[in-house]
Amino acid sequence: MLLTLVFFFNFLREILQETMSADEEHHRESWTMFGNEVEKVELDVIRNQQMLRTRVDKMDLRRKVFRLSQRSPDFPVPLRAHMVWEGMTVKLSCTVQGCPPPKVTCVERQVGIGPHQTSAPTSPKSPICLISSYLIHTFPLKSECLSSLLALELQPEAQFDSTFSPTWAKEGTSFTLQCTFTNPLLPFQQDVSWFRDGVQLHQSSSTDITTCDNKATITIGTAHKEYEGFYTAKLRTRDGVQEHKSFVYIKDASAAALGGPASPLAVQVSDVNRDYIFLTWQPPSADGASPGQDEWVRCNVHIQKACHFPVFGLKDRTLYRFRVRAVNQAGAGRPSKATEDVLTGDPLEHTRTTVIQVGRGKTIIITKDELEVPLPPTDVHACEVSDSYVVLRWTEPEPRGREPLTFYVEQSLAGQTSWGLASMDVVVSSPRFPVFGLVKEKQYCFRVRSVNKYGVSDPSEPSAPVSLAKPQAVPAPPPSVMAVRDTDTSVLLQWEEPTDKNGILGYYLYYSEAGKQDWKTVNNKPVVKTRFTVHGLKTRREYVFRVKSVSRAGNSRYSDESRPIMVKSAINVPSAPSAISLLLCSGSEMVLGWRAPSCHGGSPVQGYYLDQREKGTETWREVNVKPAKKRQFKVSNLICGHFYHFRVFAANLAGVGKPSDASEAFLCEKWTMPQPGCPYDLEFREVRNGSLVLLWAAPLYEGRGPVIGYLLEISQGDESESWTPLNKKPISDTHYKVTGLQAGETYRLRVSAVNECGVGRASLPSEAVTVRTRPGQSARRIGVDDDGFIFLGYEASEMNSESEFLWSRNYSDPIDAKRTKTETKNNRSVLTFRDPSVEDLGLYTVEMSDNPHLSSSYDFTAEVIALKSGWEVEVSEKGSVRLWLQTESLSDAAELRLICNDHEISSTPHRKINFDKAKGLVEILFDQLSREDKGSYTAQLRDGRAKNQFTLLLVDQSESYSCRLHYGSQSSISSSDKVANKTRSGCSENKSERKIDQETRSKPGSSMKSVWIEILNPTERDKGKYTLEMFDGKETHKRSLELSEEDIIRSLKLHDRPSVRLIIFCFSQSLCLTCFIDGEPAPEIFWLRNDREILDQTQFTITKEPKRSSITVNKVHMEDSGKYSIFVRNQHGSETVDVTVSVYRHGEKPPLYELKSKKMK
Repeated sequence: MLLTLVFFFNFLREILQETMSADEEHHRESWTMFGNEVEKVELDVIRNQQMLRTRVDKMDLRRKVFRLSQRSPDFPVPLRAHMVWEGMTVKLSCTVQGCPPPKVTCVERQVGIGPHQTSAPTSPKSPICLISSYLIHTFPLKSECLSSLLALELQPEAQFDSTFSPTWAKEGTSFTLQCTFTNPLLPFQQDVSWFRDGVQLHQSSSTDITTCDNKATITIGTAHKEYEGFYTAKLRTRDGVQEHKSFVYIKDASAAALGGPASPLAVQVSDVNRDYIFLTWQPPSADGASPGQDEWVRCNVHIQKACHFPVFGLKDRTLYRFRVRAVNQAGAGRPSKATEDVLTGDPLEHTRTTVIQVGRGKTIIITKDELEVPLPPTDVHACEVSDSYVVLRWTEPEPRGREPLTFYVEQSLAGQTSWGLASMDVVVSSPRFPVFGLVKEKQYCFRVRSVNKYGVSDPSEPSAPVSLAKPQAVPAPPPSVMAVRDTDTSVLLQWEEPTDKNGILGYYLYYSEAGKQDWKTVNNKPVVKTRFTVHGLKTRREYVFRVKSVSRAGNSRYSDESRPIMVKSAINVPSAPSAISLLLCSGSEMVLGWRAPSCHGGSPVQGYYLDQREKGTETWREVNVKPAKKRQFKVSNLICGHFYHFRVFAANLAGVGKPSDASEAFLCEKWTMPQPGCPYDLEFREVRNGSLVLLWAAPLYEGRGPVIGYLLEISQGDESESWTPLNKKPISDTHYKVTGLQAGETYRLRVSAVNECGVGRASLPSEAVTVRTRPGQSARRIGVDDDGFIFLGYEASEMNSESEFLWSRNYSDPIDAKRTKTETKNNRSVLTFRDPSVEDLGLYTVEMSDNPHLSSSYDFTAEVIALKSGWEVEVSEKGSVRLWLQTESLSDAAELRLICNDHEISSTPHRKINFDKAKGLVEILFDQLSREDKGSYTAQLRDGRAKNQFTLLLVDQSESYSCRLHYGSQSSISSSDKVANKTRSGCSENKSERKIDQETRSKPGSSMKSVWIEILNPTERDKGKYTLEMFDGKETHKRSLELSEEDIIRSLKLHDRPSVRLIIFCFSQSLCLTCFIDGEPAPEIFWLRNDREILDQTQFTITKEPKRSSITVNKVHMEDSGKYSIFVRNQHGSETVDVTVSVYRHGEKPPLYELKSKKMK
């Protein structure tokens, strides 16, 4: 039994062990399988994550690539023009690129051929196919399509050509801004955008925007000060957007009442409720007014000083507009621009109702207000506090009741329990209420009750104590106002913000010419920034500026004035030179020339710097350390056979400018060519409508022979290479006037030198020049001054303190200072010829030193008609008389005027006048002379600019000898003998049996009936016996005259020329010179010392009385010695009297010869 039990237990233990082993193995296998599955799942998850990440990265990369690759459509291979026969098959192909893929449309006569025409037409006629990467369009070819094939080509896009400058308009008027473009606008450029201060403008009743082929305009119908600001025009191009902007100034309208204020601006409405709105505005900058309209209703009884005001008592659901007037002691100004329409109403109504659409256009409105008696309002507080009113605000009860709701407003002094009605008889419909009439420095509490037709609610909780605020202080003026040079007509004004800048809305600017205190307003809309460019100033004038701060409380006082500044361009570095050319090469040296910068930066160019590098290298090497003063330079130490590039820098007081473009590669090799080198330094002068003058310098290399002339060529356009000769034969001058050009067109010119071996290399083309007369360009003027001297005058429209007038002959030769005199005053220069003669004839030029474009010239020629034969007299046997003279040959345009005794005459039956222009013959034929024919005959001739006149004197016939006085421009005595019907073959005059030669003071003359000798300024030495001998071919006739001292004195007394008598008075401490003057009319009087007019009124005292003048030398010193003169003149002549004054120290004896001289005087 025991063994059986043992065996059973052993068997049971084995079974249990096997079972446990099997379970462990199964369990182990299960865990192993689970682990393997988990690992597989994990691997799958990792793989999926990698795939997702890769996909995400690819998508992100694709988006980035797509975004970076986006570009406007372009034609790498554009369409080209075709000329075909009608009926031919034509294929037009092009390559289009762009991202996203563009839509291609063929255009025929501006009519798009859309995608619906992509299928081949059924017409039997041959088609035109437009092939691209995206669409194929086909359409039949017609003869009228041939003229529009060019529309398929890629046209040049438009760019800004001429733009608008700063503009001024008056308030209430209209103004227009305009831009023109270089080419017609392409389809994608048609929408030219306009902006004001960054806000885009659109077509409206007050704004008219027009865009046509090559022009865009914007017109503002009625200008308000709110419209002042920067206006910008934006043009879309293939590379982006081009823009141009400029400032538009709106000036105040004219005042209706003297001293009245201008209109406020920027009137805005806020916090709109059923019967309440809040207004704000900006104060005006200056005075100016006009009357308002009667239909406007005044909102406030008392004048409001601050620029804000609550308007109460409006009607619910009513449209209103508001405007504001400024008021000063002179009255009310013109109204501001009206606000837009404002509709009053409950702003919270939409929160209390729900609208449900039930179909067929029917709606159900559900409201929250179901109570009959309203609840009291909540949150009563002051939302706006000023020094004259308090605006209360509260929250309506919720629910507010079914019926319309109004409010009672009650007030009480803080700390008291008695409440009074603040709204009185006013119906308050909105949760806003302005309270006026409060006592300053006292605190008030407010509460509100809700009211409808069912009753009045309990009062709300009282507000916190409220008192009137202190009057808002105007802001402080901005400090540190400083003006900086900008352009010739503008100044950049800068200033700093005030220390307390809270509430500042902007700034008003004012300017005045220095020293005048005539202040004018710059802007009528506050400037927000602290810098502004003031335009419209006058060049070379000094200005001062000041600024005001602007806030709701009003404008500040004026700031301190800026320092005076002269308006002229700011100094900048010059622009880059251009057109580098090789003028001469010797094998190791090169002489280079270049064109001056187009802009000198406001300061003259002081010099030039050069860099060089060999061809194929990238490193530039400095050539000169010291600046080159001229526009040519010799570069040394070069290697023969090498190629070199050069570039040039220009420098002025502001610094060194940008380098020029690198020149072409010049070969360093000695020149041996027979033809001359190229001229250089091409410049323009006197550019006018239709003409210009070109200057150039002679080539440095002449070749195998001297230069004998120059040939010029011209090309129309900026880049055209079509050159047209200007002169067939070489010209020897280095200047040439080109005429017959089209005004407004652009031209380029070039010059070639010529020698015996042929024509040399042409110069580099000149810079492009537009043939147009510059505004303000004045021409030279020629005339004769009061002293009879010929002068040339020129007035410059632009100049500064460094500008000089440069006069020359033939554009290069200097003016002879001995023969001319140059005077400059302000912006006018005068060149006066001291003694003009044939030597002075030629071309005279003048230009400004800092602006050669301001230039002019004058060809000074002998503009006098040459005389072949003077007046001659012929008397026939029958008694008829012929007067005639002959000049050089005249043109058909020549004019003749015959004047007898100050009256113009013409042919009559008694007197016949002939004028042969081809022969230059003038004759007057008399049948018989009569007493009416006596007098002077003057022939005035004019042929173009040349003119001259010739005079003959006819007197009564008489055999008597007479002595008469001849009145001329100088004192003179003239004796004449009247001869009747005698032919004179010889004439001589004798004084004291001594023959009189023609001298400077004697001048013989004759007429038909008289001969005479004129003695100028007669003296005592001229008295004596005068004999006249006349020979008529058969016998000699003599006449004599005794000229006495009394005759000389009588001639001087009878003459109306000024006469002078000098008396000297000498005192111990002063010297007085007194002159007695006679003459009719009364002569002008001038005192001179050492031939210079006396102007000093401290050392000298000059008195002028009728027929008397004195000069007193106060406190005579040694330095007062010298020659003193009095010069008198009237229309009949002039006279000068000199006296020498010598001053010696006390006790010093004068030299003997001076004592003798004084005794003689």
